[in-house]
Amino acid sequence: MLTDIITTNLSIIFCGINPGLKSSNDGHHFSGKSNRFWKVLHQSGFTPYEVEAVNDTSILDFGYGLTTAVARATSRADELSKEEFDDALESFTNKIMEFQPKYLAFLGKAAYKAFSKKKEIIWGHQPEDFCGAKVWVLPNTSGLNRRFSIDQLVTYYKEFYQTIHES
Repeated sequence: MLTDIITTNLSIIFCGINPGLKSSNDGHHFSGKSNRFWKVLHQSGFTPYEVEAVNDTSILDFGYGLTTAVARATSRADELSKEEFDDALESFTNKIMEFQPKYLAFLGKAAYKAFSKKKEIIWGHQPEDFCGAKVWVLPNTSGLNRRFSIDQLVTYYKEFYQTIHES
C-alpha cells in the first residue's frame, strides 16, 4: 500500500492520479522503472540530486510532499471510474485543508478535471485555488504517458519551479 508523504508547512504537494501497481506493492511513490518523476524533479531544479524511489520520504527535506487523488492502485490511470474520483474528493479536500500547502501540483489533467468539474484544463497555473492552495497542472511522468518526452516534461516542471521561486 502507498501512504502519503505529507506534513504541514509544505511549499508543494505533488498529487499523482493514483498509485501504480509497483508503487503500491513496494510502498514507494513513483517506483516503476519507466516512471520519470524523480529524474524530472531533479532536472527541473526541485532537488539537488535525483532522489531514488526507496528514499521517497526525503522529499519532505525539500519542503515537498506526495499524495494521490485516488488511493486504489491500478496498472493504468484510465482504469479509474468517475465515481472513484467523486468518492475521493471529500477526503482529498479534507487532507489539503488540514495540511495547507502553498501549492498543489496535479500530475496529469485527470484528477484536477474530476475534482474541479471543468471540461477543459490548460497545462500550468490554474485561475482558481483549491482549499487555499495555488494549483498547477503538470504533465504526468508515467512511462505510459509517451506524449511528453523527458525534455518536454522538464520544461513544464522547470516553469513551475521558476514561478514559485520568483514569488
